[in-house]
Amino acid sequence: MDLRGRVSGEALVAAIDQILPQTQCTRCGYPACRPYAEAIAKGEANINQCPPGGEAGIRKLALLLDRSPEPLNPANGTEGLLQLAFIDEAACIGCTLCIQACPVDAIIGASRQMHTVLTELCTGCDLCLPPCPVDCITMIRAPEALSEWTAARAGAARERFEARSARLQSEQARSDTGGEYAGPEARHAMVRAAMERARDLQTPHGTGIKEKQFAKPDRQPDESGARQAAPAEPGGRSRR
Repeated sequence: MDLRGRVSGEALVAAIDQILPQTQCTRCGYPACRPYAEAIAKGEANINQCPPGGEAGIRKLALLLDRSPEPLNPANGTEGLLQLAFIDEAACIGCTLCIQACPVDAIIGASRQMHTVLTELCTGCDLCLPPCPVDCITMIRAPEALSEWTAARAGAARERFEARSARLQSEQARSDTGGEYAGPEARHAMVRAAMERARDLQTPHGTGIKEKQFAKPDRQPDESGARQAAPAEPGGRSRR
């Protein structure tokens, strides 16, 4: 008998959500793990749409709901080893787009400063890759110490996701009432400025040092050994 006939409402959703890995990767076709759990509880989604949960997760959901296990739907992706995001800090321009995209606040940094991934908090969702304007983020295989995605890590990821969601809702509420909030236009302007700074730091030889740092002195000795005044700048002032 389908468990929906015995357990209903929030209890069923919570039980399903407890099985899901809480990577918040959206590969199931829903914006987060909880909405997917709600869809399963309503009979609107199948139990085989979660690649991070894999076959083990499908079997647990099947047992909970008294169904037969099904193969993972290839349309949602494939099961694989846990991978974590890695940022090439030398190439990072400090645009903050990856920070905004991370569903569990596993990336830290500030505008115009390099960002870094807290690997122990990363869920491997790879949602930070598409918004990066300089492609400085890659997914790498998790080290052995972090290779197992445990129930404890899933629970911690859920808490961070819920805390982040609450914070974003609060920020949006302040924006709706006239408070300060960096909207899309402001964020896009910030990204453009960051990319311009990154280009300014490049030299023809790729040294990362501006050529003007090696400009010739403004004063040159004349043939008699005396130093000549530098040419006057527009406005009649001389450089000194």
